[in-house]
Amino acid sequence: MKLGLALGYWGSQPPTNHIQLAQEAERLGYDSVWTAEAYGSDALSPLAWIGANTSTIRLGTGVIQLSARTPTATAMAAMTMDHLSNGRMIIGLGVSGPQVVEGWYGGPFAKPLARTREYIDIMRQVIAREEPVANQGEHYPLPYQGEGSWGLGKPLKSILHPLRKEIPIFMGAEGPKNVALAAEIADGWLPLYYSPFRQEVYAPSLSNAKADFEITQGVVVNITDDVEAGLQPVKHMLALYVGGMGAKDRNFHKELVSRMGFEAEAQKVQDLFMAGKKDEAAQAIPDALADEISLVGPIDKIKDRLQAWDETPVTSLTVSARSSAQLQTLAELVLDR
Repeated sequence: MKLGLALGYWGSQPPTNHIQLAQEAERLGYDSVWTAEAYGSDALSPLAWIGANTSTIRLGTGVIQLSARTPTATAMAAMTMDHLSNGRMIIGLGVSGPQVVEGWYGGPFAKPLARTREYIDIMRQVIAREEPVANQGEHYPLPYQGEGSWGLGKPLKSILHPLRKEIPIFMGAEGPKNVALAAEIADGWLPLYYSPFRQEVYAPSLSNAKADFEITQGVVVNITDDVEAGLQPVKHMLALYVGGMGAKDRNFHKELVSRMGFEAEAQKVQDLFMAGKKDEAAQAIPDALADEISLVGPIDKIKDRLQAWDETPVTSLTVSARSSAQLQTLAELVLDR
């Protein structure tokens, strides 16, 4: 089991210790460090800064949003970062959701699977640099010949030669079809929630994954003797995603939790959250769900839980440590077994 550091996206102000955390993670043997974006800070700029101040740790976007950039722009960034970091780049992609795509980026959310397939195919063409890039699909036609076109576009090949002709592409995916697409066309998968005790939720979608397919799962870690109190941040996070991250009739996170066996509870959480009862919504999150997707409790319990994770196809756990001491403890728990 490998270990990664999840730094996420910025809040209202830039963090002050991400470089130091990444450097310490690298020193301790962490495999990767990940940045993210929502509708504030972007994922690539901080990752470049981190890459300039580290030398071996892999650099991942977990995730960047398809609608934020054209596929050629993302491929350009990937190749540039791969050169600057001496081959450490991982591009993690996600379709986001209709609220962000249509409300923030001003584009349609239609056909996310088809868009993702086209997007990754174009990226791979750009990075391989074997021939001029072209795409006949409806979402990212290259060259563009639609409304407003001057009719002068032609297929182009990147001026920059790639350091690696294949830069790893991971997909953030939740739905069964999207996870199956990740197993088919991507090099890795970034799940949102994964329980080592409910592997059947994803098993059919992963049945055709390649032998070297990577699964990088983020987990909240809280070493404490008070498990109930330690699970509270996890339950509040779940309440936000299940209750508020999406529309009432279409919330991908709620649908996932329902598939995990908590359909009635997920509905109750959404009803409470949308009624403004956010604390009650958090308390309605089942303890079993919060506990299974996290590492919360005394050291011995966490060690036992890590054995359960070892029996899954997950290849790396990413943790949101925020101090050198936490990084050290987690390295001892995960890497020094």
